[in-house]
Amino acid sequence: MGKDALILIDMINTYEHPDAEFLIPSVRRALPHIVRLLARARAEGVPVIYVNDNFGEWRSHHGEIVETALAGPRAELVRPVQPDADSLFVIKARHSIFYETPLAYLLSQLDVDHVILSGQVTEQCVLYSALDAHIRHLRVTIPENAVAHIHSDLAEAALLMMERNMRATITAAETVEL
Repeated sequence: MGKDALILIDMINTYEHPDAEFLIPSVRRALPHIVRLLARARAEGVPVIYVNDNFGEWRSHHGEIVETALAGPRAELVRPVQPDADSLFVIKARHSIFYETPLAYLLSQLDVDHVILSGQVTEQCVLYSALDAHIRHLRVTIPENAVAHIHSDLAEAALLMMERNMRATITAAETVEL
């Protein structure tokens, strides 16, 4: 049997985009749960992998992405979840964490067969990433209180689809098995 990995999706964010005003309240609600889940994963030696947009700056590396987000207007949403020295970081360009990234290879190298997807946006990047994880035969857990959404109705539908169509485990962050 393989290992678990906690994947934080797009949490290193400047929140300077058209949907930010709708997303930020949900991020604020999810953030304490994400922080506790992140601390638990780190304490238990579970690999933590950040998969993040690069803001269209193709010369960016993860340090620049973190610095840009921390210098932005919503640094208080980034600081509690910023990567530590042991965190792994993958840059993505599209919605899925797997699309055109080395993530599948990294997970195989770490012997990971179970991914816990946390972050944003439930009805977009989390949903598409869960589908791509499912078709790669990975077990998927979504801590429903540790994901943030833009549209609550679409997020609810996305969680239901992930549970029914992708056999994802939908649970509270506090009950995620690591």
